[in-house]
Amino acid sequence: MGKIKEQRTVREIDMNLLDIGKGQVRTKDAGKDLDELAESIRVMGLLEPIVVVASETKGRFEILTGQRRFLAHKQLKKKTIMATILDGAVTEEDAKAISLTENLIRRDLSQKELIDACTSLYKKYGSFQAVADETGLKASIVSRFVKYDSLIPALKKMVDAGNVDLKAALRAQNAAGAGSEKVDAKDAVKLAKEMSGMSGLQQKKLVQTIITKPEASVEEAIEDAKTGGKVTQIVVALTASTHGRLQDYAKSEGTNQDDAAAGLIEEGLISKGFGDD
Repeated sequence: MGKIKEQRTVREIDMNLLDIGKGQVRTKDAGKDLDELAESIRVMGLLEPIVVVASETKGRFEILTGQRRFLAHKQLKKKTIMATILDGAVTEEDAKAISLTENLIRRDLSQKELIDACTSLYKKYGSFQAVADETGLKASIVSRFVKYDSLIPALKKMVDAGNVDLKAALRAQNAAGAGSEKVDAKDAVKLAKEMSGMSGLQQKKLVQTIITKPEASVEEAIEDAKTGGKVTQIVVALTASTHGRLQDYAKSEGTNQDDAAAGLIEEGLISKGFGDD
């Protein structure tokens, strides 16, 4: 897909020649706050061209990114719109990758849209790293979104409703299925509900307790994760650059910087041979 993105021209295109492409990642709320966007375009003009490719119908173009900007132009009754035209055939999966990348930069995609897009791209490319290379997402993040399909229905429902984040749901399912061929749905839901209010470190401790102490009940493991183990707070001085990278890492992992830093320290100690006995 890299060569496709390198070959491009920019020009005004007749609005009547444009169709919204099937590869658009945004599947809902495309019209949300459209009045505000339209007013911004009316006052300041279009700050960033939409991205299109020639469609199978001669003379027409398919919108790869910029669905809302296109709709705002229609609302303003504009006759043309500035567009970047990619030269060459673009598959639906490639279109999703392009749309996903742009929307990631804008930071306005829902978790469900990210899950759908990453899953679709994974089915095409066959590896988490390949999807990561195409979109700029970390392979670990891609893996998490793709693994959504492996969740039991009860946990999918919780994730879709926003009652628990995807990482906690996956951890809950892994814990509920530890040492067994089948996931206990009741335990998985209970764990997910508890994990939704826990820090990342507490979640990891809960999973570890269940795996290493199979004789303990779910309730005992939860209580141990919440109260067990002494925690020592330390103060570490970081340069502004390092602190910025820590914040970026924490955001990519869906956690806070304290948990992110603690996790990195723990992983570093283990890699140096100073793990738990």
